[in-house]
Amino acid sequence: MNNEPIHVLLADDDENDRNFFVTAFSELKIKTVIHVVKDGIELMEHLAQDGIKLPHVIFLDLNMPRKTGMECLNEIKKIQHLKDISIAIYSTSASEQDIEDTFVKGANVYIKKPSSFATLKKILKEVITLNWQYHTSGLNRDNFLLSL
Repeated sequence: MNNEPIHVLLADDDENDRNFFVTAFSELKIKTVIHVVKDGIELMEHLAQDGIKLPHVIFLDLNMPRKTGMECLNEIKKIQHLKDISIAIYSTSASEQDIEDTFVKGANVYIKKPSSFATLKKILKEVITLNWQYHTSGLNRDNFLLSL
């Protein structure tokens, strides 16, 4: 993505997870701009603002109060100017049903939140350096669940 920073948006209700996420990105040698919201309502309000720089990728927690990640995913994919944003589901859930549902609804990758900070950094680096054009045009169930 040339020399422009990669814009990343995280929607997660867990403060510790948000802090780990931001700290992990600060330690990676990748030029990023991180924006964080606490729930699905904040996410959709942020995306609806006029004149904002849309994120290249949204990390979306599934289990949030007020509006779930699944509800947000459904909404995003129905809005013309948002539907092509890459979405990485970022959840503690390893439920086959959640994985299948988010794949069918159009998410690009599913990440089970790692338990170690080192693994989190590896996963974030992998997701950010993905060739999203290839990844989104060649979506298949085999490469949907990211595991390192």
